[in-house]
Amino acid sequence: MVGDLSYMLPEFIQSFLAGAAASGALTSALRLITKAAFENSKDSLRKGAILFFTISTFFELLCVLLYAFVFPKLPIVKYYRSKAASEGSKTVDEDAKQERKGNKQLLWENIDYALLIYTLTLSIFPGFLSEDTGSHSLGTWYALVLIAMYNVFDLMGRYVPLVKLLKLESRKLITATILCRFVLIPAFYFTAKYGSQGWMIFLTSFLGLSNGYLTVCVLTSAPKGYKGPEQNALGNMLVLFLLGGIFAGVTLDWLWLIGKGW
Repeated sequence: MVGDLSYMLPEFIQSFLAGAAASGALTSALRLITKAAFENSKDSLRKGAILFFTISTFFELLCVLLYAFVFPKLPIVKYYRSKAASEGSKTVDEDAKQERKGNKQLLWENIDYALLIYTLTLSIFPGFLSEDTGSHSLGTWYALVLIAMYNVFDLMGRYVPLVKLLKLESRKLITATILCRFVLIPAFYFTAKYGSQGWMIFLTSFLGLSNGYLTVCVLTSAPKGYKGPEQNALGNMLVLFLLGGIFAGVTLDWLWLIGKGW
């Protein structure tokens, strides 16, 4: 999907990413609803989980079907695909046969982008927020509220780049901002240990806001300056970076458990 959108308009990528964040916010809302609905019933956790995953699976399958059968028939999609096809952009493998920068060169030119965003984000969210936030007045709702706040502000952050004055397009500034976010790791650690739940909610909201903002800045700015085949390949590579960052973040998430009986 991102590979397709990379050789279209940047606004399409922003809309897609905002939709992905909206799904996260709706997922959090659904989890809060199922918890409230079954909180006092027998096997409440099991019933809530079954309802949650049933609804989520339905919408996931619906999205797959829409992408497979409806998306390719949209006039705007047909236009950009035909335009890209005229430049020889169909798949990343076919792109390699065209006269363009190689995949290896594209990789090294953009490796400092999306990987670091999600390495940090997923090293904190959701594992640390669910396991290491202490006991507070919100009780069992606390972790759910934190995750919901992250998802809501992640959605908000993906609309901030629509304001041109607030959008980062310089590679150096984007990379510097991504690296600066790593100060959130000690901030979360000390807040969980010494701070109140208000500060934790604030940090979680900022984590989500910066994650959404930088994701859009990276995925809309990175393809600029490349040809159609290169944009297609780069879009797919950036998704690979995101997955790599997610894997690294989830792996590093276990480090928070060191010294806690593990």
